[in-house]
Amino acid sequence: ATAVTRFVVVGHPGDVPPPTGADKTTLVVHLPDNEAGALLAMLEQFAVRGVNLSRIESRPIGDALGRYSFSIDAEGHITDERVGEAIMGLHRRCPYVRFLGSYPRADAVAPTVHVGTSDADFVGARDWLRAVREGQAT
Repeated sequence: ATAVTRFVVVGHPGDVPPPTGADKTTLVVHLPDNEAGALLAMLEQFAVRGVNLSRIESRPIGDALGRYSFSIDAEGHITDERVGEAIMGLHRRCPYVRFLGSYPRADAVAPTVHVGTSDADFVGARDWLRAVREGQAT
C-alpha cells in the first residue's frame, strides 16, 4: 500500500523546462582520480551555496581502482543562482559533469532557501564585486 514507483523520461538534450519554484536537478559527476578530499570538494560545491541534496548514489566507474561516478539529485532548478553556481563549481573541479535535467518535484515542495543563498543574494554579491572592480565601492 505504501509502494512508490518512479519513472524517468530520457531523451536528447533540449530546452530546459521553466522553473516552478519546487524543482529538482539531476547530475552525474565523476570525482578526480583517487585524491584525498575529492568527495569533500565535490560536496562543498553544494554546501557553501545552500543547495540541499535529496539523493546521492555512487558507483565505481570501472576503468581504474578508486574512481567513482555519482548520480545526484539537488533541490532547485539550474536557473536558480545557487544551483547554477554549484554546477559551475563542479565543472571547474571535476573531470566529468553531466546535466541530466531540471524538472518539477513530484511532491511540489519548494526548497528551503537560507540567508545568503537566494537569487537576490547572489546577484547582489556579483553586483558588489563588479562595483569594487570598477572602483565604485569598497
